[in-house]
Amino acid sequence: GNMVEWCLPQDIDLEGVEFKSMASGSHKIQSDFIYFRKGLCFGLACFANMPVESELERGARMKSVGILSPSYTLLYRYMHFLENQVRHQLEMPGHYSHLEAFYDDKKGVLPDSRGTPTSQQPVHWLPSIHRYMYPEMKITHPAGCMSQFIKFFGEQILVLWKFALLRKRILIFSPPPVGVVCYRVYCCCCLANVSLPGLGGTVPESKPFFYVNVADIEMLETEVSYVACTTEKIFEEKRDLYDVYVDNQNVKTHHEHLQPLLKINSADKEKYRRLNDQRQMLMYSQEVGEDCSSCEEDLFILFFMEQNNRIFQTLMEVSASQDKTLTADHARGMGLDPQGDRSFLMDLLEVYGIDVMLVIDNPCCT
Repeated sequence: GNMVEWCLPQDIDLEGVEFKSMASGSHKIQSDFIYFRKGLCFGLACFANMPVESELERGARMKSVGILSPSYTLLYRYMHFLENQVRHQLEMPGHYSHLEAFYDDKKGVLPDSRGTPTSQQPVHWLPSIHRYMYPEMKITHPAGCMSQFIKFFGEQILVLWKFALLRKRILIFSPPPVGVVCYRVYCCCCLANVSLPGLGGTVPESKPFFYVNVADIEMLETEVSYVACTTEKIFEEKRDLYDVYVDNQNVKTHHEHLQPLLKINSADKEKYRRLNDQRQMLMYSQEVGEDCSSCEEDLFILFFMEQNNRIFQTLMEVSASQDKTLTADHARGMGLDPQGDRSFLMDLLEVYGIDVMLVIDNPCCT
């Protein structure tokens, strides 16, 4: 099995990290990177696999070099260093001077088990948001992480958006390599950002857990909301651990009351068309040199944040009104389908504890 070969500081609890930093099934690939969560910290590890003429190592030497931090947002800065170091460790095992120097330069005080993590704070506490205010939200350079996500899922991102906004437990399965799947976890969490003050004080935070394996089952059993990915097919059978299971582009749920959310409705198609129109305009403005400052990541995050803000602004206004009645016109004003999104709206009111009466006509009466 996997083992921790070397670490600094030597007294840190790294139980299970040898399985988090090397995805199950990695022996079939040459290299990968992996985001994961360990206690209150987040990790990034780079993996590499090199053939060797050694019976003891069964013809292959596999290593991962990783770092832990209270926040995942800046880990990508050290990706290049980790890639170089894992190659160095494969070729010259046991030489740790570069890693020691890196640790001495970067080390900080990690929160203890009782402390509060300094990881990503929920965006809904920010009164307003501007793209210059959240560069630290990025876990990668804005070089196509979001556009790959949109191209991969297509209209299904609207299904994922609803589940993310409802703070469901979302588990994404994919065989290795797992690096790009960790980015999908991040993109899923970005779908649920809300920047209205005072909203969601009692709502569970949407937690990116990134890569999980069977060693994490006990921890996942206690979570009410998360987004994670795995390379282990066994998870599909453990239905009590997740609400939504994503296998490549196939999004499914075993909860009967969530089944209606899997259907793409007319309002979803309209949102997807608007998102693509905005992307095309951005690409055009970059081509003609008018706008080099905006990027697709900004557009993606702000598109869904504005959509979410509009929904919650309307819901809060209706809940503060005298009759507290939410009509089909309200639903359309929020960019939702009065019929197709009825069960989504019902769940949303329940999850966020918003006191509103939903009055939407039956299809036979419209």
